[in-house]
Amino acid sequence: MSDDLIFHSGRTAVITGAASGIGLAAALHCAKAGMNVVMTDIAAETLIAAAGQVTAIGGGAVEAVVLDVGDFDAVKRLKDEVFERFGEVALLLNNAGRGFGSKPFEAYDAWRSTLDVNLWGVVHGVQAFTQAMIDQGAPARIVNTGSKQGITNPPGDLAYNVSKAAVKTLTEGLQHSLRGIEGCQVTAHLLIPGFTYTGLIQKRIPEKPASAWTSEQVVEEMVRALAAGDFYILCPDNETTREMDAKRILWSAGDLAEGRPALSRWHPDFADAFADYMKS
Repeated sequence: MSDDLIFHSGRTAVITGAASGIGLAAALHCAKAGMNVVMTDIAAETLIAAAGQVTAIGGGAVEAVVLDVGDFDAVKRLKDEVFERFGEVALLLNNAGRGFGSKPFEAYDAWRSTLDVNLWGVVHGVQAFTQAMIDQGAPARIVNTGSKQGITNPPGDLAYNVSKAAVKTLTEGLQHSLRGIEGCQVTAHLLIPGFTYTGLIQKRIPEKPASAWTSEQVVEEMVRALAAGDFYILCPDNETTREMDAKRILWSAGDLAEGRPALSRWHPDFADAFADYMKS
């Protein structure tokens, strides 16, 4: 199943963070559907090589644009160039991301870099493209890449968690606004990958773990969920089911609702309680 209104010959996709991982997999899928594909990334050499893979499919036009999504002026110029050439955008995938392993009161520069890309990059994409996508008067989708880490907040990379929690809130608010606009054919969606073997993971783990999904599997799930009209695109992986995710999310919400300590899932006093909860 696919969203034929979007993934259709002659329509246009704009994908940030497209040099590898989920972004590249999405670009390949769009090219196979015959779409024009605008690929952006800050890694110039990797982006050019990735664009070569997409071009080889023989779909629509392929453009590779070296872009820092943290630069709002550059994102606005991209929007102008895309609409000048193609006249419309069917899919905007705000996917560029990074992470450093940040702590609450250390590594200020890593915090700024992470938020500039993971949060402000999405804000910039939404601010630059949304009104033009509404005005084009054709069905379109804005997909922002979030993370389960922005929902359950596991310790280890707090700046990343903060950025992805903000993307979740931003995307929810965006969809609420879009559905209140009469005649609007643009919808927003939150992509929430599971454990996925992307470029970020490859830097730490040379070989794909058996528990991880591929980027292609995530994109397949995204396409299925868009066709179904899902807002939350919550992806499983090879060790985590949708049911396990749901229970973990509910436990995290229960910290506030039930007055448990923050991040009680990782609190030694609640280890047995959490294990019993997951088994029940």
